[in-house]
Amino acid sequence: MTFSKRFSRSLASCLIPLLVLPAAIPAPAQTPRTAAQQKAAGWLYKNSDVPPDTEWNFGELANGLRYATRKNGVPPGQVSIRIRVDAGSLNEQDSEQGFAHLLEHLLFRQSKYLGNGEAIPTWQRLGASFGNDTNAETTPTQTVYKLDLPNATPASLEESFKLLSGMVTAPTLSEANIRTEVPIVLAEMRERGGAGQRVQEATRRTFYAGQPLAARAPIGTVATLNGAHQDAVRAFHSRWYRPENVVVIVAGDIEPAESAALVKKWFSSWKVSGKPIPAPSFGDPVAPKDGDPANPVGETQVLVEPDLPRGISYAILRPWRPVNDTIVYNQGLMIDSLAQAVINRRLEGKARAGGSYLVAQVSQNDISRSVDGTFVAVTPLGADWQAALKEVRAVIADALATAPTQEEIDREVAEVEVAFTSPVEQRRLLPGSKVADDLVTALDIRETVAAPEAVLEIFQKSKPLFTPQAVLEHTRALFKGAVTRAVFVTPKAGEGDAASLRQALSVPVAGDASVRLANSKPIKFEEMPPIGEPGRVTALAPTGLLGIEQVEFANGVKALIWPTQDEPGRVAVKVRFGGGYRAFGAGDAPYVALGQMALVGSGEGTLGQEELDRISTGRKMGFDFNVEDAAFEFSADTRQQDLADQLYLFAAKFAMPRWDVNPVRRAKAAAQLQYETYETSPQGVLERDLKYLQRDRDPRFHTPSPAEIEKTTPEGFRQVWSRALANGPIEVQIYGDFDRVATLAALQRTFGALKARPPLPKDTAPASARSPAPTAQPVVLTHRGDDNQAAAVISWPTGGGSPGIAEARQLELLTQLFTNRLLDAMREKLGASYAPQVYSSWPLDLDSGGSITALAQLQPDAVPAFFATAQEIASDLVARPVTADELGRVIEPMRQRVTRASTSAAFFMYQLEGATADPSRLGAIRTILRDYTVTTPEAMQALAAKYLQPGKAWKLSVLPQEATGQAPTPAAR
Repeated sequence: MTFSKRFSRSLASCLIPLLVLPAAIPAPAQTPRTAAQQKAAGWLYKNSDVPPDTEWNFGELANGLRYATRKNGVPPGQVSIRIRVDAGSLNEQDSEQGFAHLLEHLLFRQSKYLGNGEAIPTWQRLGASFGNDTNAETTPTQTVYKLDLPNATPASLEESFKLLSGMVTAPTLSEANIRTEVPIVLAEMRERGGAGQRVQEATRRTFYAGQPLAARAPIGTVATLNGAHQDAVRAFHSRWYRPENVVVIVAGDIEPAESAALVKKWFSSWKVSGKPIPAPSFGDPVAPKDGDPANPVGETQVLVEPDLPRGISYAILRPWRPVNDTIVYNQGLMIDSLAQAVINRRLEGKARAGGSYLVAQVSQNDISRSVDGTFVAVTPLGADWQAALKEVRAVIADALATAPTQEEIDREVAEVEVAFTSPVEQRRLLPGSKVADDLVTALDIRETVAAPEAVLEIFQKSKPLFTPQAVLEHTRALFKGAVTRAVFVTPKAGEGDAASLRQALSVPVAGDASVRLANSKPIKFEEMPPIGEPGRVTALAPTGLLGIEQVEFANGVKALIWPTQDEPGRVAVKVRFGGGYRAFGAGDAPYVALGQMALVGSGEGTLGQEELDRISTGRKMGFDFNVEDAAFEFSADTRQQDLADQLYLFAAKFAMPRWDVNPVRRAKAAAQLQYETYETSPQGVLERDLKYLQRDRDPRFHTPSPAEIEKTTPEGFRQVWSRALANGPIEVQIYGDFDRVATLAALQRTFGALKARPPLPKDTAPASARSPAPTAQPVVLTHRGDDNQAAAVISWPTGGGSPGIAEARQLELLTQLFTNRLLDAMREKLGASYAPQVYSSWPLDLDSGGSITALAQLQPDAVPAFFATAQEIASDLVARPVTADELGRVIEPMRQRVTRASTSAAFFMYQLEGATADPSRLGAIRTILRDYTVTTPEAMQALAAKYLQPGKAWKLSVLPQEATGQAPTPAAR
């Protein structure tokens, strides 16, 4: 069965097949299902005693196609459809590499009921946006087509099933369509390229040497894609796109019987010739014949990538085998995960204490039904990678030699129990798209799904199995395998070779017992000092919007609270405070970067980073931090029983901040290691410099260099961030399933008990932002990545501030019109860019600084075409109104997007951020649907005329170093 977060494949990717429970641990007795029970459970639960999720209904057509349907009302009106084809890149022959993924593209190009290029506009007319609501993915083992149909009606569902059936069963695989689509796939390949992609490919070839997975990337090769022709592509389709290889999944606001009837109507007539062909063998990992059986280190590789930090990855590999997804099997997975969690907590403790590595982690994965592996990743802090690897191996060696304490295990068990309890509390909130995707995952890994209640019950009944001896035995099994393989990435040649890496992995190491966590008991909030005297409420009144109230305390803190039963078991907390980027000085950029990594970890009161972990053990708590234009923000998802302590945790950061040195030192190391990676690709350069340039080189948005980071000090960090924490207003948002009276009391004890805060200092920057001056020729930056990669950006300044929020919303419609045209021109017609995009930014907390930005990744020689095309589109939007159909294809997806989002309390509270200081935001919510959906072609033309004038455009190109002859340097300060 698939688990929820932390014990799930979403945490550890794919957990390994069953490791046999130690003989000393009794497995619960299991009674095989009768034939009648098996039939009632459905085909998914064959050979499984996992309690079926009875909300799913399973069926099979006479032609062999299987289906699963489920009623789900989240969000209301939406129906999620998934069509899974049990074939991916591992089903390809040598000459067919990339065909599974190419087919994914071709099915959207043209098919029985869709004309050439009609898929995207057709779905848009039905309210489904391209990329978000309609999409597909190809992996080594499957191809999945996805549709989230909003506002599903009998007519739109009928049409959708008709179109999807035609796509899967009768695509138009013509020579012309292949020649049109191959350049788009090659653009996608190019945009994925670079140093990171080279490392991924080298790792895949090394780890899975001798198996098809080593040579079967879903994207394919340039040669095989250029060599694709209609006969070959049709042959692949007819071989693998067969009813018995397909599962249709429907989950949403529709009765299961109605979904099943649509599946039967549109897929029952699908007939194919010939007998099904069995999937090819995916092979097994094999140790070298001349290796040491006790320590079978096989293939190793050292890669020199000048712009990447050092990194070591090694894998202990075992053959993958299908399993019966039983309760005992899942209990084994639970113990495996506990073993990982204990090791990873120890590795993190070692790093925090000043180890020779920045981060290290152990995870177990099933990879593409090809290997069952235990993977270890290490990021050394310096050139002595052998020392970092030895330290990590020593932590693992101790875990292999000595059982953990029951106290350590109990700590991890408490963490997991919270993760399993939350889905039970929030089951009615699970969207149909999520449950449909979970079933796709289960099919791919050949397992089942279970209801959250069943998962929690199995876990709770399994607690007697979670003993030190059991965890020790499972740890030892995790680190045994047929072969160990490794890759070392280094920025400098000569630091190691394959032989030295093999030697470093082969030499025995003594266990490091110093990292065992002697004290893993949770710390109690009752033991913490009070924030202060409970504060006095000076105002408490409804806002007039829904059930939201505004609370004001004598110290100036204001809060918006909204108890609602719409999201059972969930409470969200946000704390906005201070001045955000406005609060920093021109030279503070290095400390801004460090603060986003180290402010929370630097602690509070008596709590350092380890104590912060312990105090939240077994609790649903969080501590996210973000820096915005004009405010800082803490945020967390919690629940009623933990809400008061969550508020204490946030308030204590203001009342008693702590300034531990190690988190700052670690953040410095991370920032320095990350910096060089920016130059490995155009997108990296944009990540580093675009915001800085679009704010007209405002030094606060500058990405600090390693030299600038090196000059920072813990004392400087404290000075900058203590000022940020100490000044300016505080706004607290609480919404969700909580007790109003108890929460008001908790607010009084925490935020109400804070000392009155002074206003922002007089030297705080004004509430405005600069935009760069228009450019006739683009600003040119360079990168050190592949010479066929470039990026181009063009932007027009707009505005900012709450008074213009209606216009800001209309601008989003304009940018969607722009996106559709740019996508059609640069992707569909020219094949020059895989995913060009246009977006609007309008900072509500500033009175200026917004922009409309169009960007694309492409080949260097296509950069001029991008600028010309973007300016032509902008000019045309200014010169003439769009058609009613074109505007409708933008408005309907936006209407559905807003309508779906507005079913969540989080949507409204996001809109209300800052409303305690700017009450106009309350009124702006009442017009949100109208602002996003009521417009005319003439209004769009007027908006374009206001902002998209050619003389206002600012341009940037990011080109490969060799194309310019200049060294790659960041934007000048």
